[in-house]
Amino acid sequence: MRRSSAEEISTLLHAWHGGDQTALDKLMPLVYDELRRLAHRYMLQERPDHILQTTDLVNEAYLRLINAREVQWNDRVHFFAISAGLMRRILVDFARSRGYQKRGGNRQMLSLKEELWISHTPDPDLVKLDDALTALSAFDPRKAKVVELRFFGGMSLAETAETLGISPETVKRDWRMARTWLLCELRDRGRNEP
Repeated sequence: MRRSSAEEISTLLHAWHGGDQTALDKLMPLVYDELRRLAHRYMLQERPDHILQTTDLVNEAYLRLINAREVQWNDRVHFFAISAGLMRRILVDFARSRGYQKRGGNRQMLSLKEELWISHTPDPDLVKLDDALTALSAFDPRKAKVVELRFFGGMSLAETAETLGISPETVKRDWRMARTWLLCELRDRGRNEP
């Protein structure tokens, strides 16, 4: 993204937070392609027969974003981090409402390997991963946020570091530790299922 566009997005976010409704109208065309990219990344991890499509996910996220006037946006990276979290929440809520996880049905192996971030295979257990991520967040919120931004939001080390206000090395360390913890947690939860 060009520098002027990033600055323009940040300016529009601040104006929108300040109550300027026309700022939102100017903002959406500037961020739409990136929101679609985020949504597409999420949808690649879903089942091929998923009812929601990329456009549906973007539209649902947009509807939730327009009601988020109280958010004090820092910049475009913060906006996209919040958007990624919203998309994750939308898909998890959808999966929970559809009852996909009743009694462990249709279980598959879940991988958090870095090379599988963008995969053409469906994400088999988003709800289970979300539960494990919530458990991680209870005792180490920063590591949970790193996973959310990197795995779900598709952010680079540098973008994640900028969003969280930490060094890229700290992001790398948190990412490695969080993946290990989550894999152990998912394995343990799998053992405890009937």
